Amino acid sequence: MPKLRPVAFVLPQFHPIPENDKWWGKGFTEWTNVKKAKPLFKGHYQPRVPTDLGYYDLRDPEARIAQADIAKKYGIHGFCYYHYWFNGKRLLNYPIDEILRLQKPDMPFMLCWANENWTRRWDGLDNEILIEQNYSFEDDKNHMRWLCEHVFKDKRYIRVDNKPVFVIYRHQLFPNINETVKIWRDIAVNEYDYDGLYLCITESFQDKTPPSQIDFDAAVEFSPHSVMMEKKKPSIWDKLFNKNSNLNIRDYKLGADNIISRVLPDHKLFRCVTPSWDNSARKGKNGIIGVNSSPKTYYNWLSDVVKSFKPYSKDENFIFINAMNEWAEGNHLEPCVKYGTSYLEATKKALENNE
Repeated sequence: MPKLRPVAFVLPQFHPIPENDKWWGKGFTEWTNVKKAKPLFKGHYQPRVPTDLGYYDLRDPEARIAQADIAKKYGIHGFCYYHYWFNGKRLLNYPIDEILRLQKPDMPFMLCWANENWTRRWDGLDNEILIEQNYSFEDDKNHMRWLCEHVFKDKRYIRVDNKPVFVIYRHQLFPNINETVKIWRDIAVNEYDYDGLYLCITESFQDKTPPSQIDFDAAVEFSPHSVMMEKKKPSIWDKLFNKNSNLNIRDYKLGADNIISRVLPDHKLFRCVTPSWDNSARKGKNGIIGVNSSPKTYYNWLSDVVKSFKPYSKDENFIFINAMNEWAEGNHLEPCVKYGTSYLEATKKALENNE
């Protein structure tokens, strides 16, 4: 059996940019929300405080190296960085630009285009748009040419059959995704002499579109959206005292159990696991808060995925972890005050048990 390649999603919003200064205040980074979070009920783990890596700034090359080193130490093969492209304007691009320029860290990577609007509500919907995602075939051409010239050629870039892997977060938003894919593949092969592209869609917002239907190669479970489907059943105490009645509390463990037992599709699907979830650092009382998560529950979920997943080929062997550092969504492998390195240790143990 081909060895698995665990890939962790990485959020680059841990450094200031002019746009966030304008929208959220001078010096804003993801840590701004993380630090101001408050517990909303007894036992609610907020704020989340990083330990080993601290409140890093991803402009610092040592921070990027430390992040990669700790991931590799616990069995992560590579990173999937979120990529933000708005008709040629890129946001949060400094870390990946420096990774390309300095050729450090020595960590395999791929990109996932987070192709949605940026909004003040952090949900990608149309309420108070900060920067809009517009689509055109001309932009498709410019985007793919930029990727081929500057990113895909990097020796660390993750490939399948020598084809660069590129992930699209929300394929549903394209006006004609089939034509876009045709343009992309044509440019990669005929203009830049790549062997092709290996294109993946995510099952974001419960979308289960077969990838071949829109000329993609595979799908990726987007487990944060799936694991938070189950509302927590109120206890007798909740009923008597109306405790937390205004909060959106979901049952992480039940959600994980449901994902484990899902009937898998016939098409190629790379499984994905989520350490935990709580985006109240971003949204306060309007956030979705997962309860009953723990390193043990995460370990059981990942172990099941590792044991049951059969790679489609020697290169089609990915398991995704979402995420390495979504701190404001309470979704991170990186060490914190409460759990230390427990989630990383659980990752390593689950992966090693399959070898």
